[in-house]
Amino acid sequence: MVGVPLVRRSRRRAHPKQAIGSVLQYAALGWASCPGARPLKGGSRACSCDRVGCPDAGAHPLSRAWQMQATTDPALLTLWWQHEPEASVILPTGRVFDVFDVPAAAGRAALAAMDSAGVTPGPVADNGDRVLFYVATRNTAEDEDEWWSCALDFGPATIEEMPGLRWHCRDSYVLAPPSLLPGGGSATWLRPPDGRPLPDPLRVLDRLADACE
Repeated sequence: MVGVPLVRRSRRRAHPKQAIGSVLQYAALGWASCPGARPLKGGSRACSCDRVGCPDAGAHPLSRAWQMQATTDPALLTLWWQHEPEASVILPTGRVFDVFDVPAAAGRAALAAMDSAGVTPGPVADNGDRVLFYVATRNTAEDEDEWWSCALDFGPATIEEMPGLRWHCRDSYVLAPPSLLPGGGSATWLRPPDGRPLPDPLRVLDRLADACE
């Protein structure tokens, strides 16, 4: 049901049933998702995909058609995760929300500063070495010519070019809780989504820019 916060997760590895429950809760919020690859322990591969030396182990969609595949259909989501119960949860950005993706230390500092100032940050996730801030999307222009970009815009293929502050919007995606992380443990919510309106991106950007300097 929209408005019910997602349960905060511990750092232990996620149980497969948690993924099904989470994607259904995301769907209730209007957040589309699709299955992603999962990190592997041991062996010659770090990722469940067939790519040798995968540069984004356990943090990318299973299908190249992920943009068309991502859905809020509960029946389809349940079917996918019943078939791949340990699949990561991939959320496309630039639809309902954008995501600011910052180094963990900067993200936690910015979150503490927001709390001290009485600023509501919106949903915030801990993905190990990165902290993700979910904000209202700016992808609302009906005319493609009105779309504006900035140097922070980040697509999945350009991750190494943005070691600091990244802005996931249209044509990008993020790994969402309770997905497993390559270094062990799982992604968790620091501030779970609760159905309230997402914050304005520029207001959150000001706080994160200061923390990332």
